[in-house]
Amino acid sequence: MRKHLKNMLDDLFQALDGTHDEIRKEMEKGNTSAALNLLEQSQQGAIQAGTVIENEEGEGFPTVGLLEQYCETLYQIYDGLRESRPVNPHKSCKNLQRQLIRIQNSANADIPVRTEVVFLPYKASMWDSLESVWRAADADPACDAYVIPIPYYDKNPDGSFREMHYEGNDYPDYVPVTDYRAYDFEKRHPDVLFIHNPYDDANYVTSVPPYFYSKNLKEYTDLLVYIPYFILGEISPDNDKAIEGMKHFCTTPGVLYANKVIVQSEDMRKIYIKVLTEELGEQSRSYWEEKILGLGSPKVDKVMATGRDQVEIPEEWRSVVEKPDGSRKKIIFYNTTVGALLHNNEQMLNKIKHVLQVFRENQGEVALLWRPHPLMKATIESMRPHLWRGYQEILDQYQAEGYGIYDDSPDLDRAIILSDAYYGDWSSVVQLYEKTGKPIMIENFDIGQGS
Repeated sequence: MRKHLKNMLDDLFQALDGTHDEIRKEMEKGNTSAALNLLEQSQQGAIQAGTVIENEEGEGFPTVGLLEQYCETLYQIYDGLRESRPVNPHKSCKNLQRQLIRIQNSANADIPVRTEVVFLPYKASMWDSLESVWRAADADPACDAYVIPIPYYDKNPDGSFREMHYEGNDYPDYVPVTDYRAYDFEKRHPDVLFIHNPYDDANYVTSVPPYFYSKNLKEYTDLLVYIPYFILGEISPDNDKAIEGMKHFCTTPGVLYANKVIVQSEDMRKIYIKVLTEELGEQSRSYWEEKILGLGSPKVDKVMATGRDQVEIPEEWRSVVEKPDGSRKKIIFYNTTVGALLHNNEQMLNKIKHVLQVFRENQGEVALLWRPHPLMKATIESMRPHLWRGYQEILDQYQAEGYGIYDDSPDLDRAIILSDAYYGDWSSVVQLYEKTGKPIMIENFDIGQGS
């Protein structure tokens, strides 16, 4: 039985327990009508409890049998009062109390409680921010875990919704996916609900449907948990200047509405608490201290748990990464970000052209694995539409020439694990790549301009 149903039963039994004393008092005062009304209410509560148990645990369940005996005792008292037969108030209600104790003991001992946990990723490429938590929930025999990818929309420059995307078919084969249209959140009321999208309506580029905003989801679960899809650079909780540049991550709707927030480290937890306390007052500190947990990022769990020999190289990549003698070239993971694009504009396009030219000239020894941010296309269309044609021309030429890999798959971890070094923009991917111990170089936009 689900936890919220078990809690409902406990509330019903608590209400019945309180009614017994009221029934006794009304009987002793001779208020037959009031006593009959309370007996009817108790009967309805017991029937409701029996129906819930039978629906969940099946017919013939022992607790249901005890509830039927309880209902029979209620009826006997009711019938005696209605027919004006002598009924002992103390003895009758003590009998009801004894039976209720047996019912509660049976419910506690015989009804197993199961936890239902739902994971709501929206982009398949961000699934690694939830996967290790899902694996733990899925392995728990007392837990039912559901992965329910939700759609998302690109946004127009005016903030209106444009094209809808659904990536439910892009998850690994070992992840069972449930269609978001087939799960009734209000009726099922999952015990725990995990999200990695914290923005609600505050993202300029994309949006999940408003139904899946954190402020709404909180109404459909006992515990809404937000885990960031990104990893930030570690900074000291005392470095106010550095904190100023990332404090907006601490005040997103997902952070504010979630019951729990899991961040990448204890220092990051202190920063979130510091920022939120400054925003909402010192009296809120204890609330944030309980809510923000520095338990680490599942993204790191995924990368560190996967070896290169466990990652399959797609067949179409082999001609790029293998030399004629069968040995493997060095693979450079080239990461371009939306932040760099928005900051550098045309300079970004010139830089990409220069980088591609360098790797084209050295393709005999080095293979380029270019992986733009998954929202690059949507960002350009929404916020820099005048750059789209130039970007598309660069991309088309790169793919046509075939000397490098263009990776727009959801699998970020594959790129990290297969590559020998990182080159590109500063981003949360850098923080993840650092965990591998492989070389990292951040590109300089002053180099390669005008090429």
